[in-house]
Amino acid sequence: MARDLLVEIRQNPSADFTRLPRQQAPDAPQAKEPAPLDLVVSLRRHRDDLFVSAFRPGERTPWSRPHRAELKVSAPALLARASRLRTVWRDRLVQYDPEPIGGYPFAQAVDFNRLAGVAERQVAELAEEGRYFLEVMLDGPERELTVFREYLTRTLTEHGSLRISFDSDLHLPWPMLAVDGGRADPWADFLGHRHQVEQTGAGYPPIQPPYPARTRPVTSLNTDDQLTDVGRAPEVRKLLEDRSQLTVRTESEPLLKALSSAVLDEDVMYFWCHGQFVPGDSPYEQLAVRLSDDRQIDADLVRRHRRRHAEAPDAMFRPFVLLNACHTGQSTAAELEHLGRALVDLGANGVLGPQIEIPQVFAAEYAFAFLDLYLTGEFTAGEITQQLVRRFAREYRNPLALTYSLHCGLDSILELTP
Repeated sequence: MARDLLVEIRQNPSADFTRLPRQQAPDAPQAKEPAPLDLVVSLRRHRDDLFVSAFRPGERTPWSRPHRAELKVSAPALLARASRLRTVWRDRLVQYDPEPIGGYPFAQAVDFNRLAGVAERQVAELAEEGRYFLEVMLDGPERELTVFREYLTRTLTEHGSLRISFDSDLHLPWPMLAVDGGRADPWADFLGHRHQVEQTGAGYPPIQPPYPARTRPVTSLNTDDQLTDVGRAPEVRKLLEDRSQLTVRTESEPLLKALSSAVLDEDVMYFWCHGQFVPGDSPYEQLAVRLSDDRQIDADLVRRHRRRHAEAPDAMFRPFVLLNACHTGQSTAAELEHLGRALVDLGANGVLGPQIEIPQVFAAEYAFAFLDLYLTGEFTAGEITQQLVRRFAREYRNPLALTYSLHCGLDSILELTP
């Protein structure tokens, strides 16, 4: 007669090798299944040459392969154009000065309605700059490139709102690029307004223990004391205090100590601090953030403090990171290897931050709006970033939400028990 045998597992030599990265604990609620991607665009660099491919998952293409081509523009030239585009956005918005006395109206307010005419003209010009960038990137007479350009342009303009992953070796301002949508409204031409957009390019995150089930999210506010009263910053802190289990760090030592722990189980890490670009191993500058003290925290320092846990089966580090402060966007000369990339490599669910110097008043407003939605557990980061681009455009005529770029994280969502 067949009978069931009692089995007791005393060792786990595989360290849960077969477990999926986002497996939940048994008592956790059923996770919201992310919708499939609608478009994947891959940009690969070989020395200075660039190769691009694109496909719609589930779509059958000729010979069952992605559309692909070699770009005529070189990697350094494309990075230079990306730097120029970010500079144009900074000059036209953050440093726009209609008077010779030195006032910056777009840097001192969130609501641009009182300058609606000027704002609309600036937005129209920025949309034209974004279209020009994409045209130069895909320009060339070769048949393979012509076919690819037609396919990508048609996909970006004719299929409504898409979920797009740009798997790219170059960190480009994807949400700030634009297409010719055939409408009179330039807002709708920006990729970040029309679609949900993320940039990937990092390796796969480490396999981590199952997510714990909890009713209250765990968050941290890593900040500089000098910024506590800027704009809506006090309201952001109160929001985190009221709706999460909050840890506040104002010095680098507690932050580095937390990063050195095997288990840093936070759902959201919010950085509201200062940043600057410092020399790195490559020819490009690297982002470093600073709290209230003078310690510069860059990608190498973060990696050094977590390197011992790289192969630890019980290590945990999987927060969604919001980098929001002075100069925490991508440097005009920097490439992909920066603080955001390091955090994703270590296991972060995603990193969101601006790509230009962002006014502090707007940064605090954006943080409040993003966290207010994210802490509900109802929306993914990709959904929220697109919602905020459209909300700030509709209500305030303010395009600065387009400068916020998701590094991975399109499907990042806060999973809570009822």
